[in-house]
Amino acid sequence: MLISRSTALAFDPKSLEELARKLADAVPPGFAAFRDDLERNFHAVLQGGLAKLDLVTRQEFDIQAAVLRRSRERLEELEQRIAALEKSPGKT
Repeated sequence: MLISRSTALAFDPKSLEELARKLADAVPPGFAAFRDDLERNFHAVLQGGLAKLDLVTRQEFDIQAAVLRRSRERLEELEQRIAALEKSPGKT
């Protein structure tokens, strides 16, 4: 089963919130009054930026890696069979 590339990539909201909070915490004390607004803005910017990236989910990556692994194994098997057929004495 393959996942459509159009499937929206879900980001862990906790991770985004934590990163936005850390960025807001790094703001100088003079801007403390703007901290909540900054945190919301950081969150929106991070979420928007990540959404624009051409990323795949871990699940999709693992599925495609497994498909590639099986394809390589099958290719190696077929190459061995062809080599054996080419060496067989009944070859025309």
